[in-house]
Amino acid sequence: MMASLLRRLRPAPEKEPLQLPDGAVSGIARIGRRTKDLTKRLHGGEIVVIDHEDLDRVAAEALVERSPLAVVNAARSISGRYPNLGPQILVEAGIILVDNAGPAVMDTTRDGQQMSLVGDEIYLGNRLLARGNRLNEEAVRKQMEDAKTGLGHQLELFAQNTMQYMLAERDLLLDGVGVPEVRTSLRGRPALVVVRGYHYKEDLQALRTFIREQRPVIIGVDGGADSVLEAGYRVDMIIGDMDSVSDATLRSGAEIVVHAYRDGRAPGMERLRELGLADTAVVFPASGTSEDIAMLLADEHGANAIVAVGTHGTLVEFLDKGRAGMSSTFLTRLRVGSKLVDAKGVSRLYRQQISSLQIMLLAIAGSSALLAAIWSTPGGKLIYQLAGARIDDFLTAFVNLFIQ
Repeated sequence: MMASLLRRLRPAPEKEPLQLPDGAVSGIARIGRRTKDLTKRLHGGEIVVIDHEDLDRVAAEALVERSPLAVVNAARSISGRYPNLGPQILVEAGIILVDNAGPAVMDTTRDGQQMSLVGDEIYLGNRLLARGNRLNEEAVRKQMEDAKTGLGHQLELFAQNTMQYMLAERDLLLDGVGVPEVRTSLRGRPALVVVRGYHYKEDLQALRTFIREQRPVIIGVDGGADSVLEAGYRVDMIIGDMDSVSDATLRSGAEIVVHAYRDGRAPGMERLRELGLADTAVVFPASGTSEDIAMLLADEHGANAIVAVGTHGTLVEFLDKGRAGMSSTFLTRLRVGSKLVDAKGVSRLYRQQISSLQIMLLAIAGSSALLAAIWSTPGGKLIYQLAGARIDDFLTAFVNLFIQ
């Protein structure tokens, strides 16, 4: 009986650790269904587990910035609807991409578990969890070529969605009906609309001179507001559904405009109530995206120019956002018209202005250098002596006028 009890108390022998062959990798798994939230807690050398069909460019660039060892996607990174750019960015950055691994990787994996990738196989510990499709640059290139055939159908859907949005928001687009009043003064000033999208960091860096000299109203769209503060600027207004902006930025003193559904529901207000910021927040019910309503608000309140940072500019970029509502972005650009300028265009065309003070200081510096050069020559010293004598004679004569 004692021997039986000891056997039950004795720990079970540990399983043999998985022996990794050449080319296999192992690391801590970080799992998340929202890629933009997952990147905030991701560290270099970890394995990302996502469920992101048609991985877009913005998500891929955010992942590359965090330097993961590999990305395991439960969904298809390229579904074939259109040639999305995310997978190509990952593989070109040297990040392993295991595609279409199935729902088991999301349902079974726990954050922080040890995960190993052996070819197409995915292991938790030494247990085979799933098999996916490991993509290299050649495989991604081929799938991208195949996906181009789906562009025609996507263009038809895009046109249909554009018409639906136009009918639903015709009053807002044509007459600005529904745009709320705000405390921030925009009339006659440029507005800088910052979205955490394509090359937003490079755009903000390139606009340093423009921001310093023109002092635009800076509008951060959700997480774009965090980007403004990270770049060292003050954000004047935060617009969005409040799902990806930090608490610290919301408390920075910027005016807050909450993007609500057309029926008035505003899920973002609940978070603001928890932070004690709901009383001063403004609600803007509208269809479309938060970057759309930021541009419409700036235009309706009299901004003389709208400079877009990190926003979408091409049809493929609209589609790459991965939702039908991007047709609203297309129509918004038509609505604001010539006021809208891409940040890259501003940085190329804008040149630092030279103020009158700078010109005066430059003239003084040049004159001082010239006088010093003249003084250093024998002839120059003679000229100064003669000039001094003339000035002395003039002052003496001037004083004698009052003495006599």
